[in-house]
Amino acid sequence: MSSRTASVRVGLLLILGMVGAVGLVLFLARDQVKDGLSAESYFSESVQGLDVGAPVKFRGVTLGQVTEIALVTANYMPGLSVDVQRPESRLVVVRWLVDPKRIGRALDLGTAVDLGLRARLSSQGITGLAYIELDFVDPKRFPPAKVPWTPRDAYLPAMPSTMTQVQDAAQALAEKLKGIDLDRMVASVQAVLDDVHGQLSGGSAAAGLADLAALAHTMRTGAEAADLPGMMAELRATTAALRATLDGKETKALLTASAQAAERLAASTVRLPALIASLDATLKRANNGTSDVQAELIPVLRDAKAAAANLRETTETLRRYPASVLLGAPPPRANGASQ
Repeated sequence: MSSRTASVRVGLLLILGMVGAVGLVLFLARDQVKDGLSAESYFSESVQGLDVGAPVKFRGVTLGQVTEIALVTANYMPGLSVDVQRPESRLVVVRWLVDPKRIGRALDLGTAVDLGLRARLSSQGITGLAYIELDFVDPKRFPPAKVPWTPRDAYLPAMPSTMTQVQDAAQALAEKLKGIDLDRMVASVQAVLDDVHGQLSGGSAAAGLADLAALAHTMRTGAEAADLPGMMAELRATTAALRATLDGKETKALLTASAQAAERLAASTVRLPALIASLDATLKRANNGTSDVQAELIPVLRDAKAAAANLRETTETLRRYPASVLLGAPPPRANGASQ
C-alpha cells in the first residue's frame, strides 16, 4: 500500500514538472517575434552576455529580439583566410527582428541612419545579460562604418557601448599619463612649496604680511577713533532733515511754481515762431518803405544839387562883378585887351 502511494506521488510530481516546463517555455516565448523587419549590425567589441532571443529596445521599449549572433568571417568570408590585422575581420554580426506593429509609422531605415539612428550593446542591471539598444545620436560623432561586402539584411550601423567608451577614454588618459614625468612634476611642486614656505617664513612675503597686519590694525584703530556710530547717527539726522525739507510746504510750493513757470515758458515757446514770423514781415515792410523813400528823394536831391551849383556860380559872379546886380552882365572884353 505504501509503495503504491509513493508511485502515485512520483507520477504526480512528474506530471506537475512537465506542466511547469511547458508553462515556462510558453512564458519565455510569449514575446517572440515570428515575422518582422530584419536588420543586422556589426560590433567591434565583445558581445559577452548577449544571446539569441535577447530583446531589442528603443529607449526602454521592447521592439523585437535577437535572432542570430555570428562572426563576420563565417558569414561573409567563408573561403578566405582570416587576417586579424584587418578591422572588419574581427567584427561580430548580430541579426535581429523588429515588430512593425510596435513601431507604428516611422521613417525608413536609410533616413533614420542619416539622422543618427545607431545600435549599441547595453546591460540589464547587475545580471550581466545584454540586449540591443537603439537610439539617435550625433551622426558626425559616430559615422556609419563602411564594410567591403553587401549585407544580407538591412544594415544599421553600430556604436560602442557606454562601458567601451569609458574604457577607451580611460586608456587614452593612461596613454597621456605615460608621457608625463610624474617624479619630476612632484619634485617641481615640492620645490615650489618649499620656496613658498621659505618666503612666508622669513622672506619678503613675511614682511608683506606683517605690513598688511599693521595696516589692518591701523585701520581698525582709525575706525574706532572716528566714532562711526556717531557719524551714522548724524548722517541719519541729516537725511531725516533733508526728507522733512523736501516734504515741506515751501518746497512743494516752490516746485509747483517751477512747474507753472515751465508751463508758461512752454506756452511762450509755442507762440515764439509766430512772433518771429510777424517780426520778419514787419522788417520786410520797413525795407520796402525805405526803398520807396529812397526812390522819391533821389530827384529832390538832384534838383537841390543843381540849385546849389547855380547858387555857387551866382555867388562867384557877384564876387567878381558886384555891379552886375544893378548893371547886368559885365561888358564884353576887347580884342587883345589885357585881363
